Amino acid sequence: MIDIPVEDFVFVVCTLVGGGLLLVTVLVDDVLGAVFDFDVGGVSLMPLLLSFVSMFGVGGLFATRVLDVHGGQAAAWGGGFGIVGLLIAYFIFSALRRAEAPAPFSTSDLVGHDAYVQVGIPAGRYGSVLVKAEGQTHEFSATAGTDIPAGTVTRVTGVGGTGLIVESKAPPAAETAQEGGTDA
Repeated sequence: MIDIPVEDFVFVVCTLVGGGLLLVTVLVDDVLGAVFDFDVGGVSLMPLLLSFVSMFGVGGLFATRVLDVHGGQAAAWGGGFGIVGLLIAYFIFSALRRAEAPAPFSTSDLVGHDAYVQVGIPAGRYGSVLVKAEGQTHEFSATAGTDIPAGTVTRVTGVGGTGLIVESKAPPAAETAQEGGTDA
């Protein structure tokens, strides 16, 4: 029969369970991150705790097997290794978090932007507009309450599903001619 001290068994279990779950967390962070949505300084708490647990096991095994200390001293060594592992994980994950790209814009961010009508928009129907956002020109379907011909500059006033709701920036041409008046 295999004879293993209880403290070594605890340290091995901590190493295997902590390391295995840490690997799972790194690989499928989006799934687990939705369940445990808590972070410390922009770093999810789960990798920090799991790195502490796994390094606690490694440190405890190091203490019992290499340094030949047992009990509380081995646990103290494990705790020291665990804290070092936690700090290493914190710095690695915070560096990775800073390296992530910012979230892309959403269509609701376009409200208030100018849009160029590419395909005329019949009243209550859909046409096509071009909107400049984040340094690029994006094409969206758009609707309006009034007819807007192609080539008109409009203003985005809202979002309807994946399309935009726009309105003409300039008053309709018929009203402009009446206001200015002509001497005939």
